[in-house]
Amino acid sequence: MAAAWVTLKLAGLTTAILLALGMPLAWWLARTRSAWRIPIGAVVALPMVLPPTVVGFYLLIGLAPDGPVGQLTTALGLGTLAFTFEGLLLASVLYSLPFVVHPLQAGFAAIPADVLDAAATLRASPLDRFASVVLPLARPSLVTAALLGFAHTVGEFGVVLMVGGNIEGETRVLSVLLYDRVEALAYGEAHALAAGLLLFSFALLLVMQWLGRRTVLPHG
Repeated sequence: MAAAWVTLKLAGLTTAILLALGMPLAWWLARTRSAWRIPIGAVVALPMVLPPTVVGFYLLIGLAPDGPVGQLTTALGLGTLAFTFEGLLLASVLYSLPFVVHPLQAGFAAIPADVLDAAATLRASPLDRFASVVLPLARPSLVTAALLGFAHTVGEFGVVLMVGGNIEGETRVLSVLLYDRVEALAYGEAHALAAGLLLFSFALLLVMQWLGRRTVLPHG
């Protein structure tokens, strides 16, 4: 099914990009004492409280030919990103950002400072400390962030419809296909799609609950 492939590709790429961008941002938010921490944290969290259609509307305006992003991409010979997979990917990254950054931030903030200080006394570079100390200790948060980012992208509807539209094989994802089936009164297909998405979401929540239990209960 084309919609399933587009959905998996979108969720996979979104998650990978968010982990790459979210780790340094979450580390900075968890450790900085800068006055910019609060306003930047609020901007990151904004998609969690804004209606998806509001986010989608402003992204669509920005990606339009006369929008700031649209003008830039047109000048670079890339055309406009609205109603393309690339535009859909950009929208998904922005809208799912807090669902990846917040678990990472919590995981990084929970790492004791004396552990990092001990690694520093052994002359480990900041990059070495991050790779050999921070990432192993924050592994449950990393997995949770990846699962939440992936699941949120799979389940999103408002932003993807506003920015990507409903182009088969290009921007039509499973949530939009479900809406199509309901509009067409094809309730049998709609039930199958909805049940599949429900089971997928429940499975991810079970994995996150299991991971959370492992971090709390002692081994033995």
